[in-house]
Amino acid sequence: MKNAHSFHIPVMGIGFSLETPLKVAHFGMDSVISIGDDILLEKLRKFYCDKEGIPYQEITDETEDYRAKRITSFLNLIHDLSVKKFEALKNATIEKSNELKEYFNMLPDSSAVKQEFRKLTAQNFSLDKVRNWVKENLYMGSIDVNIMTKVDKENYRNDEKLPAEYNDAHAGLRGYMNSDLNSSIVFSAGMNPRLYAYLEKFDGLYPDQTGELKKKIILKVSDYRSALIQGKFLAKKGLWVSEYRIESGLNCGGHAFATDGYLMGPILAEFRDKRDELVQSIHQVLVKALSDKNRPVPESPLPLKITAQGGVGTAEEHQFLLDHYQVDSVGWGTPFLLVPEATTVDHATLNKLVAAKEEDLYLSNISPLGVPFHSLRGNTKDLEKASHVEKGRAGSACPKRFLALNNEYTDKAVCTASRQYQHLKIMELDKEGLSPEAYQRKFDQIVEKSCICVGLGTTVLLANNLDTKVEGNGVSICPGPNLAYFSRIMSLREITDHIYGRFNAISRSDRPHMFVKELTIYLDYLKNKLEESRLSMTDKQQKYLLTFTENLKEGVNYYYSLFSDLNGIFEDTKTTILKQLNAGKRALQLLSIEIEKLSVCV
Repeated sequence: MKNAHSFHIPVMGIGFSLETPLKVAHFGMDSVISIGDDILLEKLRKFYCDKEGIPYQEITDETEDYRAKRITSFLNLIHDLSVKKFEALKNATIEKSNELKEYFNMLPDSSAVKQEFRKLTAQNFSLDKVRNWVKENLYMGSIDVNIMTKVDKENYRNDEKLPAEYNDAHAGLRGYMNSDLNSSIVFSAGMNPRLYAYLEKFDGLYPDQTGELKKKIILKVSDYRSALIQGKFLAKKGLWVSEYRIESGLNCGGHAFATDGYLMGPILAEFRDKRDELVQSIHQVLVKALSDKNRPVPESPLPLKITAQGGVGTAEEHQFLLDHYQVDSVGWGTPFLLVPEATTVDHATLNKLVAAKEEDLYLSNISPLGVPFHSLRGNTKDLEKASHVEKGRAGSACPKRFLALNNEYTDKAVCTASRQYQHLKIMELDKEGLSPEAYQRKFDQIVEKSCICVGLGTTVLLANNLDTKVEGNGVSICPGPNLAYFSRIMSLREITDHIYGRFNAISRSDRPHMFVKELTIYLDYLKNKLEESRLSMTDKQQKYLLTFTENLKEGVNYYYSLFSDLNGIFEDTKTTILKQLNAGKRALQLLSIEIEKLSVCV
């Protein structure tokens, strides 16, 4: 589990990080790609096969288990091309040594490998000696994949429903497990017991006689309790979670899974303080399960990482997470959208990202999953959606159906962003006899849903001049709020130097601390929830709002004590941070009073 860098690049949308391993893995940088859209993967595989002169044989919809096979073939291609680039870097000649220099230049200055390389090349050296040393000491970045556990659509063949292992997430898992990658699969969006049970079928997820895992499990979690529950659930099946990836509930990109008011700092502190307890308790469960299965049992707990991501934006914050909370790596997502050397964003969307301010980045309700979703105002997919509404044809043609999960009107599930669903929903709305204002409000809620399963992948087609006849040219994009403070295109060297404090990519002086920003977003979220409950608050809503408020209060008090006691870090901003925390505390008090007043009427 060796890492060249102390950061990783999380999955971004469906297409934005699809090519990232090809761009950064040979520099030792870990990244995550989405395997949600097998149609897109197949198009991209053909593109790279043609580009690299590799024989290509199409995997059509008529192929048995085509989704899993497309995913396996794509991942194997990405693996092979990335390894090829890494081997070329290690075998660099004097004339072609720039990439090798860049590998070391981008490493953190504290890197032992970097320091050793400098010593080696500071003296008279032979290229052969350096090349041999490089082969033994350089690491390629991990090519990890992401599966949203709840995006597990049932599939049919000749109108007959297929067994559960052909569901989208199940087939995606199988596609990854059959690939040549020796990496990790990241499960996000919560627990899917049926999918987790399917994990048991794959030998590569169990430790061998030496305690090694060919493929590892990463769980994206929002709190310690979730990690413990899911970790034990999998351990009972003989499966070890190699990493718990803690993500801010709201200060992140993409789908936002709000906690009940628990803030990131206290959550990280709990993981830090209970890390040994987490390891030992889950190890005990694992040992029994492996023994019962007659599989090799590791003598000691397998390696475990705790990582964090969501809103980090400065070298000081990055190092603080590493030092104070003892995390093993920090995820940098949104800023990398402005780094063409690392991610894929079409030219028009990239320009919109560069110009985006706070008001352009908002927590929307456009996702058909019914989960808050970070979005960019004026993205071309939303403009396309608005045009359809104006023409009286609300909804998407739904060409890919990956989010067809709603059975409200049909036996076969459909997507709430689809034309079929929205037509039926609007017909039902027309019969309700509502006032114009009430009708418009409900109508807007229906047509707000966007075809993000297509929109989040289109960018990679546009950037590579590939056919978009089926998908259209509309692009959805899901940056986190942190994007507002990065306002120019950056090179890979620049963003890496920014992460490690050798360069400052932020020209603004008003960027709030990542913890303060998260608190602000949570306060806005609480205000919106309060407004939704204002007309008729139920006992359940009242309890939720009061619990949410109390948890936020505890979080603010934790932060106030934390920043008051810190020495030698955040010295330039500490006074401002404490003032902002006091303001947050006052805002919470006012919201508490409002909630209690409304509670009297329940």
